[in-house]
Amino acid sequence: MWDKEYQPVVLSLFDGISCGQEALKRVGIKPKVYLSSEIEKFPICITRKNFPETIQLGDVQQVFAKNLPKIDLLLAGSPCQGFSFAGSQLAFDHPQSKLFFEFTRILEECRVYNPNVKFLLENVPMKKEFLSIITEHVGVEPVMINSALVSAQNRKRWYWTNISGVDEPSDQQINLIDVLEQDVKDQVSDKMQDTINKNLGEKLNKEHLVIGSSQKNAYIGTDKSSTLTKAMGEGGGHV
Repeated sequence: MWDKEYQPVVLSLFDGISCGQEALKRVGIKPKVYLSSEIEKFPICITRKNFPETIQLGDVQQVFAKNLPKIDLLLAGSPCQGFSFAGSQLAFDHPQSKLFFEFTRILEECRVYNPNVKFLLENVPMKKEFLSIITEHVGVEPVMINSALVSAQNRKRWYWTNISGVDEPSDQQINLIDVLEQDVKDQVSDKMQDTINKNLGEKLNKEHLVIGSSQKNAYIGTDKSSTLTKAMGEGGGHV
């Protein structure tokens, strides 16, 4: 896409904790400017700690390309609550998921100043009718990638991009046991231990056991974690 010496101007919508910056850093790309549109205060706090040079723009509905430098790369993961099979299925009638159209608006505005702007959009598995509408508006076919291929978590997501060469990566064979911190104090509650004994058997070696953050799920370390949810295991709101 660019030489590693090139410093792009990046605009990230629904930026969260700015994982886009972390990804760029890992491939050796240092943005000249990184503009973040995010309204949740806790993710913004994390971004400010990890990437203090980030320029925060606030509400995506108040972001206009005419007020920004020429954008080289547009990133977005628009809210999924209306599309997710675990959510409401309101799709574009959902007050948050309809913000997808803010992405398309801003993309078209960016193209006025840079017809060659690159973009990457991410969202959850969804009904074909919703998928087709997004694809029609974005203008490129999506690629389904499960993050389990390169991490210890099952996380199937659709990606739309005009960046060439984006395809399903090879399986890196990473499991939970490969990424866990060592020598962490055992914090399994009595209730969770009863669940473990009932469902997995008392003879299971606890060194190979992983407890979900909600203390409602248990995994074998050689397995993959399920997709995390903002509801801490209560369902819906996949993150």
